[in-house]
Amino acid sequence: MSIRPVKQIVQSQPTMEGAGVRLRRAFGFGNTSDLDPFLLLDEMGPVDWPPGEAIGAPAHPHRGFETVTYMIDGHMRHEDHLGNIGELKSGGVQWMTAGRGVIHSEMPQQSEGRMRGFQLWINLPAAEKMKAAGYRDIADNEIPRLDLSSGGQIKAIAGEVT
Repeated sequence: MSIRPVKQIVQSQPTMEGAGVRLRRAFGFGNTSDLDPFLLLDEMGPVDWPPGEAIGAPAHPHRGFETVTYMIDGHMRHEDHLGNIGELKSGGVQWMTAGRGVIHSEMPQQSEGRMRGFQLWINLPAAEKMKAAGYRDIADNEIPRLDLSSGGQIKAIAGEVT
């Protein structure tokens, strides 16, 4: 196994999206060509919502890439113009393929409490940019895990655990 040196350390930038969701954007601004196929990485929260004040990202378009959303805490509902609905809960993952285009929303569902997660955007190869939209919701108890001898644990949201 070869070890590659750290090429650059980037400080995440605070930003707002949707209806006022506060995020920390690790990348997705400036030149991202060194990160291809990755386009953007956001941390959502942590936010402790007061009752009735959870805000999200109302209907907005995506095209030509996939989003991978990992929810550490909270409950987010995804809906799109094609009638797809997904319930992303604590510890779960959603893979959304925007393909030729989708208008979707991501709205918190808990009436109060903590919300925290990450979203990664992955560019689709040119040959796949016009494929149909698709979703894969993976609940926490469906995600493969590997217990480490040190006492830690790895959750595999892509690939295999061996």
